[in-house]
Amino acid sequence: MSTPKVAETSRSAEPSILEEKNETGILKTPLLAPTASSSVPEKPALTADHQSKYDWLLNRAKGWTEVPSKEKRGPLTDSEKIWLTRECLLRYLRATKWHEKEAEKRLLETLAWRREYGVEELTADHVGPENATGKQIILGYDKQCRPCHYLNPGRQNTDVSPRQVQHLVFMLERVIELMPAQQETLSLLINFKQGKNRSNTAPGIGQGREVLHILQTHYPERLGRAMIINIPWVVSGFFKLITPFIDPLTREKLKFNEDMTQFVPEEQLWSEFPGGELQFEYDHEVYWPALQKLCAEKRADQVRRWEAGGKQIGEKEDYLKGHDAEGVSPPPGYTSEANTQDGTTV
Repeated sequence: MSTPKVAETSRSAEPSILEEKNETGILKTPLLAPTASSSVPEKPALTADHQSKYDWLLNRAKGWTEVPSKEKRGPLTDSEKIWLTRECLLRYLRATKWHEKEAEKRLLETLAWRREYGVEELTADHVGPENATGKQIILGYDKQCRPCHYLNPGRQNTDVSPRQVQHLVFMLERVIELMPAQQETLSLLINFKQGKNRSNTAPGIGQGREVLHILQTHYPERLGRAMIINIPWVVSGFFKLITPFIDPLTREKLKFNEDMTQFVPEEQLWSEFPGGELQFEYDHEVYWPALQKLCAEKRADQVRRWEAGGKQIGEKEDYLKGHDAEGVSPPPGYTSEANTQDGTTV
């Protein structure tokens, strides 16, 4: 039984809200899409062994009755089920070198962490003050259609606190929502250019280890490439300190002081980076609501498709993002108002 096709709807935001430029032609909001010349590399097909391990893990996930959280134990919510996509399960399998039982263990640990940390409860209003100076920006796409997530430590505007890490988690969730179909990873661009008010732009070793743990444990296989420039000696020392805690595969993705135009089209590379031609100015009152609006629209579209497809654990991300017309098969007898228009299945 095939999943009903979901009619696409146009949800483009108003030009006055997104891709807004001022009178000098300087962009103030997120870009909506990669360049026409950018493309996602083709993914290899699963081997028979990998398919078998995926099938085992999917069947296990469908049988989970609750999240094993010490603090917030309870049944899987719809938002947790939609998070458990086909690609999500495969990311954890790859991260555990295809040890399916270890992948199951880590998935359950991440589900518990997401509840206990309150990932879905983090709001733009709560973390907004952290981004008032534009120390994190999601802007443009690299040549493989990865969204570019800029970190600007020189624009640090707050003291060390849990909210700083919550801010990073919040922005990671937003950059994932902006990933186009067929792309699962992001490009991280870090500019350690010294700010006006702070000379030491390196995070503390404790906070650095906490962030690394979150990224490697709960966001596996999400980093496509990290490009880092303007590294002062104190930051270089910081990287040496945390290197033992960085997964070897992650280390290979780090690029220091290289020509960023090798990886990001000049027209979508922020001009703060050498070779970048994208004139962008961070205005919190313009950028912040535009980012939230764009992400909210994409979330709503994905939920609509997920419901139309039968609310499946293991749904395809390409279906949820509108690339594939059909998803995995819905359960027998499943009906949804999202599947019908005037009584006719669409």
